[in-house]
Amino acid sequence: MKKILVIDESPLFRKYLKDKLEEYNFEVILGVNGLDGMVKMRSCIPDLIIMDYYLSRQSSLNVLQQKTENPNTAAVPVIMASNKIDKKKLLEIAKYNVKKFFNKPLKIDALLKGVSEFLDIKLELDTTPCIIEAHFNDEILFIEISRGLNQEKIELLKFKIIELLDLYKKQSPKILIILSDINLTKDDSGKLKSLLSTILETSRSPVKAVRILTSSAFIKEYIGDHEKFRMIEVTENLNQAMDGLLELKVSGFIDEGHKIVRDDFLTSSAPAKEGESIRLGMDDLGMDGSGMDGREARRIAKDIVIAAVDDDLVIQELIKTTFSKTGWQIKCFENGKKFTDSLADSTFDLVFLDMMMPEMNGLEVLQYLKARRIETPVIVLSALSQKETVAKAIGYGVKSYMIKPLKPDSILTKTAEILQMNF
Repeated sequence: MKKILVIDESPLFRKYLKDKLEEYNFEVILGVNGLDGMVKMRSCIPDLIIMDYYLSRQSSLNVLQQKTENPNTAAVPVIMASNKIDKKKLLEIAKYNVKKFFNKPLKIDALLKGVSEFLDIKLELDTTPCIIEAHFNDEILFIEISRGLNQEKIELLKFKIIELLDLYKKQSPKILIILSDINLTKDDSGKLKSLLSTILETSRSPVKAVRILTSSAFIKEYIGDHEKFRMIEVTENLNQAMDGLLELKVSGFIDEGHKIVRDDFLTSSAPAKEGESIRLGMDDLGMDGSGMDGREARRIAKDIVIAAVDDDLVIQELIKTTFSKTGWQIKCFENGKKFTDSLADSTFDLVFLDMMMPEMNGLEVLQYLKARRIETPVIVLSALSQKETVAKAIGYGVKSYMIKPLKPDSILTKTAEILQMNF
């Protein structure tokens, strides 16, 4: 039996990989930090190592150096899966037999393909083209699925939802499932059932707190005919779906035979070893409730560059102050034209984008980015009265938005969602 050593400090990420790899009869050994990984590496002599770049107790470079110095492990291939690291660091790790590097959020099909390649074992995977993304916006959990349904990615969605619920400290959220760019048939019934069951069971939300945005006649018919899902409202209008969810009081449905048990949910979903706590939320960013501290944020690079594109100087200062302890670079632009002009010689890891600006407004900036296939994550900033503008922004592929007035803790949480998520 082939042995795979997984070294990662996220309990959910370790659990997901362990469950998935054991489906293919691999023996999976878990390292909870760099030091633990070094000990496990010496004792088990793995056939493959999957590890994060950002580790505590011992750095990933120290782990790789020890691996190279040990003749029993020197030739063991390494797959690294991590949040952003720069090219200099990539060149550093390449000499230690790191064969593949994957950015988080994880692309499971690519990772498993790498495992199959290095261990010369064929893995039977669902290869259906599929994109599944999940984000929290305005108290609503948005889940967008396009192209098709893939069972591997449906399984991955469970862990993404758990991570988001813990980050935002939410339970039983309102949910909008967007199935607008997808063509399903009767043959997809099993996967559609798996998708909806996964979302409901993981979120613990009542069906009346869920909306589905789609124009698919098959999906509407399937929902209407299914006893478990028929109370889910299906609509073709994004504004109608969002307005309905924003006005909804989920607590009113909880006693309708829908028992929610949340206290032990994360623990049962991602059991920790004795003495190990689950830290997936603000602590992982070094946040103390008043902002980030100056230490390197675990699993997030220090060389982050953020653009604040807003003609309101107060908003610019708020964003700069919010990230003042991180060491990250914040560049401010008073309109969209100045921001787009800067893209000739600058790149950004994240953009905060106001919708209403002189010279070049937010929608025009989004058009510019889309036309040039610039895929930098964008957080749209909008007033509550600008719902139609937000809907248009979502139409341009924007996944995240924030309603003004902004609060520092909300800015930090939204940034954490985008920059540190594993799934």
